[in-house]
Amino acid sequence: MSRTAREGYTGSGPGAITPDGCAVELYRRLPAGDEPGIIERAVPTGASILELGSGTGRITHPLVERGFTVTAVDESRQMLEGVHGARTVCTPIETLRLDARFDVVLLASFLVHAAGPGVREGLLRTCRRHVADEGRVLIQREGAGRHENLPREREIDGGLIRVVSSEPVRPGVRSVHVEYLFPDARWTQTFLSCPLTDEAFENALAQAGFAVDAYLTDDRTWVRALPVTR
Repeated sequence: MSRTAREGYTGSGPGAITPDGCAVELYRRLPAGDEPGIIERAVPTGASILELGSGTGRITHPLVERGFTVTAVDESRQMLEGVHGARTVCTPIETLRLDARFDVVLLASFLVHAAGPGVREGLLRTCRRHVADEGRVLIQREGAGRHENLPREREIDGGLIRVVSSEPVRPGVRSVHVEYLFPDARWTQTFLSCPLTDEAFENALAQAGFAVDAYLTDDRTWVRALPVTR
């Protein structure tokens, strides 16, 4: 049974839709892109990885193929049914409490920009709770101009992603509407996003007990953070 939809998050199209508006069948189609390579270069060989918000395994599977031990977490059981080769845990990220810590905690898919009272803080607390003292957290954040010059679209294997609009709904929060177009199907998703300057992003990490170690890509969308030990 699906959990109640998150306020401000909706989705439409064939098949199951998760509480944050993601379509399960769509996520089975989305390519991994260059994310697995970015992650592989930033972490130790064979590291244990806790992947938060894994979906159907778009990034999980390439990481497993590269020799990493992955624990995949998602709040949608239907998403996790598509994951193979990794341990799966079905729970909202904010409430995750495993009796284990990991070499790497992965927070991709721009989840650090999630809106809602205390959501970002809860996500980062989960990262801190589960990363080893000598471990690292990899975070994917929005690039500069992501909410500007819309509509904007890009092609993917067999389809098209179109970011239609990004409208302010309250101070610091925007409602983003995206279409996913394929010859045989169309999906939409509306979600909330909190844009973060570099300063605001690094302050949020510091409050959660992290310090930025490196920006891993030229566009500064992938970040490696280290736990600050006292």
